Amino acid sequence: MVTEQNAEQLLEKAARVVVERGMEVPAILFLEMHKPLANLIGHAVWVTMPVWALFFGVGTTNELGKLLSDPEQIEYLIQRIEELSAKKSEGKM
Repeated sequence: MVTEQNAEQLLEKAARVVVERGMEVPAILFLEMHKPLANLIGHAVWVTMPVWALFFGVGTTNELGKLLSDPEQIEYLIQRIEELSAKKSEGKM
């Protein structure tokens, strides 16, 4: 079970990885387009686990799949990516 604190830490880690790799635009587009189908995003993470596991590890990828099944968590992730991207462009990250 993912606690609220663990969920926040996990989404923060995911947002940082996306921004550090310069993948903000594709990630946000993907998340926004698929937010209405949140349950499918969670399943897509599990289906593509070998790729995600390279960045996050298997346990983290499993938890990320659970979190991304919730539209509210997807919105939080989008907001964090946008905030971190803005900090990065300002040179504060």
